[in-house]
Amino acid sequence: MSKPRPLSDRNHTFALLFVSLMCLGAGQSVMFAVLPSLVRRLGLSEFQGSLPFVVSAAIWLFTSSFWGRQSDRFGRKPIILLGLIAFGVSFALFGVFANLGTDKWLAVALAYPLMIAARSLYGIFGSGTSPAAQAYVADRTTRAERTSGVATINAAFGLGTAVGPGIGALLVVFGLFAPFYFTALAAFASATAIWLFLPEHSRPHVQAAERQTLKWHDRRIWPFIVFGVGISTAGAVPIQTIGYLFIDALHFSQKAAPQYTAVALSASAMAAIFAQLVVVQRFDLSARTLMRWGGTICILSFSLFAVSRSFGPLVFALMINGFGFGMVRPGYAAAASLAVDPHEQGAIAGLTGATSGAGFIFGPMIATALYHVAPYAPYLFGLALMAACYLYSLFSPHLKRAGLVAPDGEQIEDAAELLPDA
Repeated sequence: MSKPRPLSDRNHTFALLFVSLMCLGAGQSVMFAVLPSLVRRLGLSEFQGSLPFVVSAAIWLFTSSFWGRQSDRFGRKPIILLGLIAFGVSFALFGVFANLGTDKWLAVALAYPLMIAARSLYGIFGSGTSPAAQAYVADRTTRAERTSGVATINAAFGLGTAVGPGIGALLVVFGLFAPFYFTALAAFASATAIWLFLPEHSRPHVQAAERQTLKWHDRRIWPFIVFGVGISTAGAVPIQTIGYLFIDALHFSQKAAPQYTAVALSASAMAAIFAQLVVVQRFDLSARTLMRWGGTICILSFSLFAVSRSFGPLVFALMINGFGFGMVRPGYAAAASLAVDPHEQGAIAGLTGATSGAGFIFGPMIATALYHVAPYAPYLFGLALMAACYLYSLFSPHLKRAGLVAPDGEQIEDAAELLPDA
């Protein structure tokens, strides 16, 4: 094997991946900031507004692990590229069909199914970017660096989530759909940068990957899958409901609600970024510690949601929520990564990515159903679910040892693939 490349070269490569992944987070937060007003203008119910995401997430549940395995066979870069391009196409088409529906060029009965189909493209192909990117980092970090590296990838999505509402607030003056088109262009630009500048010169672990397929019920990882579905479902609750709460409970106008929602979601995302880029990186916390402390903070946040009745306390609850999930998610992903072998990194990243898809199936469906019962009922559900996840992390034998498995070695996996030899 060639001599490993300097750390600075690896950091430059990760920085390119970081910036490119930001557009995925930005697209999500732009969507959630404007969605409640869009739903009201189209005359849809809250459940109908969530359905495109439920369908996409249901598809994601199956395709994420598939694309993760394909990245083990064919390389990380092609799968990252495919996902970014699909994300851009999906976002652009969703904006076009929604625009045509609100302008009465298409009947809502036709525009709405087309919006679902457009979002489904993201579930089918876009689900490959995150697991392939996580596996790319796992290939090029030691076990001791794994939690920090995974947290950095999570922070890329989180930073995009923080920037997205600001972009949306700036661009919405040009129309409700301008943020959709801008985000699509950003995705295509990111794909171009990955294609031109992200180095990968051989397929990672291809022979081992072709001999073995990691299954979700593998005894090493199924407790992580259960935990991941739980935290992802709970995490989807405030994202899906906060915009409606501002309109219905706080009586913000449909015109003003996107700006208030953007501020609230940005605060949550910035808190998550602080957790991932400052707390995780500076204090070198173990994956198990991140899961437990992050879970505790999430429980506190849902308690605050349940008793808050004005804008300021709700934003503070979102900040605490973002901080908690900013700890528990990278801790969970890193612990799962450390539980498997090097040639299974793409597969495990795909499976942990699938838990996010599962969360956005169950979370929106449960949250919107409970919202009709009482606006604050979804947060009581989130509180109960996070408490259950926390207790599971304490008593599950696998989760109790999360991230504490003795390392097989401290070599950087495939570090020589980063750049060609001089």
